[in-house]
Amino acid sequence: MNKHLHIVCLDVPCPSDYGCAIDMMSRIRAFRKKGIKIHLHYFEDSNKCRTRELNELCETFEVYERKAPSECLSINTPFCVSSRCNETLINNINKNNYPVLLEGLHTTGIINAISKNNRKICIRMHNVGPIYYKELARQTSNPAKKTYFLAESLLSQKYLPTLPRHHMIACVSEGDKKYFESLEFQNVHYVPAFPAWQTVDSKTGVGNLCLFHGNLSVPENEKAALWLLCNVFNKIRIPFVIAGKNPSKSIQKAADLCQHTCLVSNPCDKEMDDLIEKAHINILPCFSKNITGASLKLLHALYKGRHCVTTPAMVEGTGLEAACHIGTSANAIAAIISQLYYRPFEEEEIELREKLLYDTYNNDVNVEKFISYLW
Repeated sequence: MNKHLHIVCLDVPCPSDYGCAIDMMSRIRAFRKKGIKIHLHYFEDSNKCRTRELNELCETFEVYERKAPSECLSINTPFCVSSRCNETLINNINKNNYPVLLEGLHTTGIINAISKNNRKICIRMHNVGPIYYKELARQTSNPAKKTYFLAESLLSQKYLPTLPRHHMIACVSEGDKKYFESLEFQNVHYVPAFPAWQTVDSKTGVGNLCLFHGNLSVPENEKAALWLLCNVFNKIRIPFVIAGKNPSKSIQKAADLCQHTCLVSNPCDKEMDDLIEKAHINILPCFSKNITGASLKLLHALYKGRHCVTTPAMVEGTGLEAACHIGTSANAIAAIISQLYYRPFEEEEIELREKLLYDTYNNDVNVEKFISYLW
C-alpha cells in the first residue's frame, strides 16, 4: 500500500543554503528513499527558485505567497506564523486525509483547520521560537530588527501554549525537548538534525587557510565574523576566508581592511564544500547565551573539514566536544589557531568523528521515528 505525506515547508528547501533548509531537504530525501510519496507545499522566497531535484523527489508541489504585514498583524500570533496562514494551502491538504509534517513553528497556523478525521500531524520544531528570537534581538544593533525580533519572541511565547497538545513534536536537541515538555505537550521527541552529509570525507594532511562560514545575514553569524576579524585575526597573520550568504556592508568593510582576509559572498553548494575541504581550520564561534536548535554548519565542518575550532556554546549539549578544539576567549582562539595551523589532520581524528556522528545523525534511522508515528 502506498504511503502519502503532505510536507509543509516554511521556505523552498532547495537550494539548501542555510541550516533549516538543509534539515528539511535531507528529510525529504530520506522519506523518498523509504518509498513515501511526498506532496510538498512551500512558501515562496523571491530570491530562490525550485530546483529539478524537487520535481524528482515529490509527487506534487504547491507554492504559496506569504502575506504582507498589513494583512496579518496580530497581537496573539507571531508574524512568521500569521503570514503563512493560507486558505488555499488548507483546502489542498484537506482534499485527502494523508498525514502532515509541518516544518517549523512558522507553518503551524493552519493546524486546527487540518486536524480532522484523526489525521496524524507532526511538527518539526527547528528551535524554540521565544529563545531563538530573543537571541537574535540581543545580537543585532539595528533598532528596527531588534524591535521585530523582540516582538516575535514575545508573541511566540504567547502562541506556543495554544497549539494542540497531542500531535507529535520532533525537536532537534534534548534541550529543546525539555522546553516543550515543560509546556505539557504530550508527545515530544528528540529527533536529531538531518545533515546532507552521511560519511566523514575530511582530508588528512594540511590545508591552506582558515575559514568561517554561515548565513551572514543572520545577526549571530555577522557578529561572529566581525569578532574574528577584529579580535582574532588582527593578532595572527594567517590566511582567513569568510564565506556565506548575503554579507552585510559591515563585514565587507572589515574584510577589506584586513589584508590577509578574503570574503566569498553567496557561494553555491559546491563552492562552499570546496572551501570547507581546502581549509586547514574551520572556525565557528558562537555567542548565544541561551542555546536552541542545532548547528548544521558545525556538522558540515565535521563531516567535510579538517580541524574545527569553536567556543563552548557551539558544542553545548551536542556530544561533539571531543571532535573540536574549544577556546573561551579571543586570545585562546588565536593561540589554538596558531598551534593547529601547522599540525596535520590525522586519520585517528576522522575515526573519532565517525564514532561520534554516525549513530546520532543517521538519516535512514532517524526518518523512521517520523514514519512510526505518522502511519
